[in-house]
Amino acid sequence: MSKEMREIDERTNLAANSMFELLLFRLGEAANSADRRELFGINVFKVREILVMPEITAMVNSPPQVMGVANIRGQMITVINLPMVVGCKPTKGLGILLVTEFARTTQAFAVEEVNEIVRLEWKHVLSAENSGGGLVTSIARLDGAAENTRLAQVLDVEQILRDVMPQEVKSEEAKTVAKIRLEPGQIILAADDSAVARMMIEKGFKSMDVPYVMTKTGKEAWERLQAMHATAVAEGKSIKDKVALVLTDLEMPEMDGFTLTRNIKQDGRFNQIPVIIHSSLTGTTNEGHVKSVGADAYIAKFVEEELAATIRDVLHR
Repeated sequence: MSKEMREIDERTNLAANSMFELLLFRLGEAANSADRRELFGINVFKVREILVMPEITAMVNSPPQVMGVANIRGQMITVINLPMVVGCKPTKGLGILLVTEFARTTQAFAVEEVNEIVRLEWKHVLSAENSGGGLVTSIARLDGAAENTRLAQVLDVEQILRDVMPQEVKSEEAKTVAKIRLEPGQIILAADDSAVARMMIEKGFKSMDVPYVMTKTGKEAWERLQAMHATAVAEGKSIKDKVALVLTDLEMPEMDGFTLTRNIKQDGRFNQIPVIIHSSLTGTTNEGHVKSVGADAYIAKFVEEELAATIRDVLHR
């Protein structure tokens, strides 16, 4: 079995049990808390490699959070000072580099230290909307439901990249797309836990001229779908008269996109609704994983024209 197939099998087994793996790291002393060194986390499958800090070349006129670029296996990769972004003060120096592949880009984050990898159930990851200062999407309870469990903050990498390198986002925002027509009364139901991702998706839907309902987690989307089904039944209609398509992120607190997709595809009330997974987890391995849970399509974040083309293709099948 190839390495790629083994990775797909491993991820499928985790997703089948609503689980994932979180890489834990520290950034130094938290702001206004001299003795606290908080834990942070990132999904393992966003991390391409972990390196001892290589030589970094500073770049003229770069943002203060950008340390420069590193030559990693012949590729020039931007290095972001993650403690500076979140307001932490390293106590041991920045000795580790996390090289990540995220939303069609490769970048590196300088951190103080890497601690461990933990395997978690998504139900033990809680939304941090309105409580993370805009940079934290969720809080992971590392010891499950145990009392006094350790906590790790899961950072909103989409928001961080937008804040640090906004010019890369603006180039995508300026484009327009052709309109998409749904049947009268239909909407697209979307789920994403990142505030910046929701903003970009909503802008895309408005450019496509499609009505939509936006939710913040897979659990919220699943509950909304069931409520819409009840309304449809009361009106003597089908859920397909209400929902044309579901667009979902993968990584979300409480219920991830894999579980949401599986719930939809295994439920006779909903299994005729197309599901598109819209994720920052890019690459052929992830595409294979997506197919294994029954999604109708996979699209990497975030190119508005490609999202529109994928929606149009799935609706016309």
